[in-house]
Amino acid sequence: MKRRTLDLLFSIGGLGIAALLLIAGLVLSSNANFANTYVHDQLAQQQITFKTADTLTAEERKAQCLIDYAGQKLTTGKQAECYANEFIGLHLKSIAGGKTYAQIGDVQADLRTQITAAQTAKDTAKVTDLQKQLTDTTAARETVFKGETLRGLLLTSFGFSEFGTKAAQAATVAYTGAGLMLLMALAGLLHGWRTPTTQAFAAPEPVRDPAPVR
Repeated sequence: MKRRTLDLLFSIGGLGIAALLLIAGLVLSSNANFANTYVHDQLAQQQITFKTADTLTAEERKAQCLIDYAGQKLTTGKQAECYANEFIGLHLKSIAGGKTYAQIGDVQADLRTQITAAQTAKDTAKVTDLQKQLTDTTAARETVFKGETLRGLLLTSFGFSEFGTKAAQAATVAYTGAGLMLLMALAGLLHGWRTPTTQAFAAPEPVRDPAPVR
């Protein structure tokens, strides 16, 4: 095979790979832009604003991100993660001893059982006390439910934004690869153009006649 032909074949293949990498980069960039725009628009609709620095409690100040984002509108995935874990998560710990929505449900069921037993025993004072505990527990469970729901939604937005971030990073790699392949292909074309058309690739060396025996 002629060396120029081989150079042309490899160069054309390199250009094809560069084109594929470029297309992949464009697709990944489009996905990254969609993810970032979607997350921004959805979070902006919630109209959530971080507390200003002067209104943060001592516990809240332990989270550096709450200080960094103080007074800002919540519009990014990283902000959503901070608000969900460091603000909502912190305040959920102070409700019902830090129990989850499901765990508080167990407490409710136990209180109802105790109320039934107290009513059977006709212990009016105990029934009244247990009813108050049940009311307070129910209110706490509703609060925890709302907090956990919002926290989950914010963390979902954060996770979606991370997909966008990873897609943007992958797009950068694809663009870099496309650029390198393009340069290599152009170098191959240049080399092929400079190579004489008669030069063969890995041509066998001519066999020399053995020296005559004297």
